[in-house]
Amino acid sequence: MGKTLQKIKVSTVNEMPKNLGKTVTIGSQEIALFHLANGEFRAIENRCPHKGGVLVEGIVSGDHVFCPMHDWKISIKNGEVQKPDNGCIKTFKVEIEDDSVYIVL
Repeated sequence: MGKTLQKIKVSTVNEMPKNLGKTVTIGSQEIALFHLANGEFRAIENRCPHKGGVLVEGIVSGDHVFCPMHDWKISIKNGEVQKPDNGCIKTFKVEIEDDSVYIVL
């Protein structure tokens, strides 16, 4: 038996300026939701694997966010930390329906 997926509305498209993040808390999980310049929405764990920097406060560039603490470059698409640093954070599926933004858990 597979786990049932939960779809949680976290925002509307209009509430999310491009290239900025929004912190979303679902249960005990703190998630950084980003509206990228190309119009895509992405959601990742909100803490850098290095020293726990708050990623939603980082600078977004293309498909990456730069941790505000030590400038680690992290892919918003797959959660991978870019070299020379290494590590990975959890990513979450985002769905858009009508004007609503959902995170799927």
